[in-house]
Amino acid sequence: MPTLYEWAGGTEALERLTEAFYRSVVKDDLIGPLFAHMDGDHPKYVAMWLGEVFGGPDRYTRERGGYPNMLRHHLGKAITEPQRRRWVSLLMDAADEVGLPDDPEFRAAFAGYIEWGTRLARSNSEPGATPPAQAPVPHWGWGVAPPYQP
Repeated sequence: MPTLYEWAGGTEALERLTEAFYRSVVKDDLIGPLFAHMDGDHPKYVAMWLGEVFGGPDRYTRERGGYPNMLRHHLGKAITEPQRRRWVSLLMDAADEVGLPDDPEFRAAFAGYIEWGTRLARSNSEPGATPPAQAPVPHWGWGVAPPYQP
């Protein structure tokens, strides 16, 4: 069975996704300010994270420091629920824009991770939050609906 990473189209597809996504993020009045000082390579780093989460190479862990580094980027940001929801909405729009697979099984697994991950990021960003400093990068799979292959 292919991984979500393979089904999505690998590194190239995830980089197209994050490039399109962050082009819309920086123009957005609600979440744009959170990314006002974003590193120019931030979209590439998020693609690396998603790739590792979805079963691709462990580049984010090897090159960027894994979970502790991802956590550091969210601590103290005080992400609101409307900001989280906008992030999800813009990412789903970007997935459509760049032509990620739109079969129900892939999109359910993809959306499941995005919902889970953004809710965790919001919680970890709250003032005074004390999430675990060390944890593995999550590995997300197909869940209850593997890909439909006739």
